[in-house]
Amino acid sequence: MAAATHAPTPPGALKRIVAASLIGTTIEWYDFFLYGSAAALVFNKLFFPESDPLVGTLLSFLTYAVGFAARPLGALVFGHYGDRLGRKKLLVLSLLLMGGATFAIGLLPTHATVGSAAPLLLTALRLVQGFALGGEWGGAVLLVSEHGDAKRRGFWASWPQTGAPAGQLLATGVLSALTALLSEAAFGSWGWRIPFLLSGVLVIVGLWIRLSVDESPVFKAALTAAEERKAAAGQVEKMPLVAVLRHHWRDVLVAMGARMAENISYYVITAFILVYATTQVGLTKQNALNAVLIASAVHFAVIPLWGALSDRLGRRPVYLIGAVGVGLWMFPFFALIDRGTFGSLLLAVTVGLVLHGAMYAPQAAFFSEMFATRMRYSGASIGAQFSSVAAGAPAPLIATALLDDYGSSTPIALYVIAAALLTVVAIACARETRNRDLADLSDVPGPDGADREASAASPSR
Repeated sequence: MAAATHAPTPPGALKRIVAASLIGTTIEWYDFFLYGSAAALVFNKLFFPESDPLVGTLLSFLTYAVGFAARPLGALVFGHYGDRLGRKKLLVLSLLLMGGATFAIGLLPTHATVGSAAPLLLTALRLVQGFALGGEWGGAVLLVSEHGDAKRRGFWASWPQTGAPAGQLLATGVLSALTALLSEAAFGSWGWRIPFLLSGVLVIVGLWIRLSVDESPVFKAALTAAEERKAAAGQVEKMPLVAVLRHHWRDVLVAMGARMAENISYYVITAFILVYATTQVGLTKQNALNAVLIASAVHFAVIPLWGALSDRLGRRPVYLIGAVGVGLWMFPFFALIDRGTFGSLLLAVTVGLVLHGAMYAPQAAFFSEMFATRMRYSGASIGAQFSSVAAGAPAPLIATALLDDYGSSTPIALYVIAAALLTVVAIACARETRNRDLADLSDVPGPDGADREASAASPSR
């Protein structure tokens, strides 16, 4: 059975869908990154005051890592229902969960008020954040990927990816402004709550925009085809998770390996660096936040450019540029920061994020093109989020522990380089997916157990 075809999405409608995905992911990442920045700057004092400063930071980052542990569960739940019910419904739910948890963090009592209950409540809300984000990413990138055409999919699908630097930019910008305007005592007392409470306003805006877009036409066509197969032959679909693990296990492993360098390098460059620059090098919190702020703006600008380049060169070559580049940059990265000037810190972080963008930009289209439509939400989410438990979750924690043990950046640089090597191996094992028509990826397994394609494979495959 050939895959159902659908009319191309008009350019105006596609731009609205891109905008809805971008704004939604920006809000979700704002909420998620806000926690990371606050963990590095104030949570160690507010929720773990009985520990020495570096141990308090480790405990703070541990609650930060807990959010990553919940992301695979979110990927499983949202992936399952996103493949059964549609992308749009689940994206609305993820935004409500994330925004609600973040707003509640802004209302939390601290250790001084309720004692050990404070970090427990903080951890519970962080779990909700992680669960929501685990379902957000897959739906957002698929909604764009499945509306667009193959020729420019890398470019259009990279726009939801800019939600990460946009969220980082917004979170860091708000914190930077507050630390500049408020005294350290005022910020530690009540000022840190403002960015979390602001999430409530942002969620209302995001929901209004997300509710206005249409469901993916590729998904609707695949759902119709599945219902026709069930009516004609009584063929019942397997659970998306079962189908993914049976027919796409290789693609899941590739996606997980591809995420290692991208995820680890990002959290070292943007979260751990706030600790390293302030405690090891002696730069001010304001300088560290401003460097991440400016570099995130550059990161936002280059992601669509890398995405467009992946449409011309392929997903794999651009991804390899980023993985190799990040690995080679790590020693110069720390050497520049150790100079102790704002300019050298800014250069180190900016170049690091530009190279990271070469991995992050093509990732949305790359992962979307690996999986068949009725298991795509599950496959892309599982591949992306399960790896985060081993990659992004412990990255600031491991980096801080290495700094505590060795008092040097060398082990941290080697840690990121090892992740880059793993990603290079994963991408080398991957098949090129550029120019695949997502509507032609059949949900019916062929004789060899792999998903059939209704049209001939692309020469780039």
